[in-house]
Amino acid sequence: MTAASQDNDHRPASSAMSGFERCLTLWVLACIAAGIGLGHIAPGVFQAIGRMEVAQVNLPVGLLIWVMVIPMLLKVDFGALGQVRRHWRGIGVTLFVNWAVKPFSMALLAWLFVRHVFDAWLPAEQLDSYVAGLILLAAAPCTAMVFVWSRLTGGDPVFTLSQVALNDVLMVFAFAPIVGLLLGLSAITVLWATLLTSVLLYIVVPVVLAQLWRRALLRRGQAAFDGALARVGPLSIGALLLTLVLLFAFQGRAILQQPLVIAMLAVPILLQVFFNSGLAYWLNRRLGETHAIACPSALIGASNFFELAVAAAISLFGFQSGAALATVVGVLIEVPVMLLVVRLVNRSRGWYERGAARAS
Repeated sequence: MTAASQDNDHRPASSAMSGFERCLTLWVLACIAAGIGLGHIAPGVFQAIGRMEVAQVNLPVGLLIWVMVIPMLLKVDFGALGQVRRHWRGIGVTLFVNWAVKPFSMALLAWLFVRHVFDAWLPAEQLDSYVAGLILLAAAPCTAMVFVWSRLTGGDPVFTLSQVALNDVLMVFAFAPIVGLLLGLSAITVLWATLLTSVLLYIVVPVVLAQLWRRALLRRGQAAFDGALARVGPLSIGALLLTLVLLFAFQGRAILQQPLVIAMLAVPILLQVFFNSGLAYWLNRRLGETHAIACPSALIGASNFFELAVAAAISLFGFQSGAALATVVGVLIEVPVMLLVVRLVNRSRGWYERGAARAS
């Protein structure tokens, strides 16, 4: 088998960005309006949904998270882990930014803006919860949308897939300890049993189910696999939007009382995206990596696994918590801000390649 054919075997089946995905921010805004309206019209219905819990896990939301996450994880081929050594510098940069910088930089930004800069305009009883939500948002790297961002920048598909597969493995072991450490440093009490349950339900189980489903589909041929991805993709986005409707049905009253809270929570998220993407991009340039590696490295370093963050926030702090709202703000700004990062790395290619050539 040639190197080119091996690369093709590890490409995700579909990485194009649909018009629906490009308009995700608009759909999120529509869900905000729908959730607030429905929560005002029929509060009893949503309160009943909120009470459908087992061991602090909301069953409707748990099901929706699985529908969200499993189709995304179908794209991940853990066989690509064998390719990690091919671009060890880019892999090292992304791991450093994802696990040693991003969660801690977000915790610092959350402390600075939530507890100091904006504290007078935010509800005092929710400050800790907002900080917790921002930490949850930054503690896990994105799994699915990075395939889209990588393709839009001409990123190396094998590097992207191997990096995502490696991050998915690390999430199983690193997500709970990092979140527990940063919440503890922020003086926020969290039940470790609930945190570990979230990891089991929203990382381990979906990964296992997705990989079993992936193998079954691939045994039927690549066409069957590609067709299944095309069919389940809309279900994933639909489950995300329905989850947002539920969240804003609970959050509506607080948002109407303080409509600027979303803008204030967006500030640390935006800053950490630009800081971490810029750091990864610059480090790859200093190390002499190619632009096709630096782009997905920067994008993976900056983006967040917001589906996991939303699920964990609801499990740990509840539907009406500031933590749940903070994670949803990450969903709201994900597409426009990452498209901006895509444009920046594409337009700076000449500058990047001049520096990388000197470094190598």
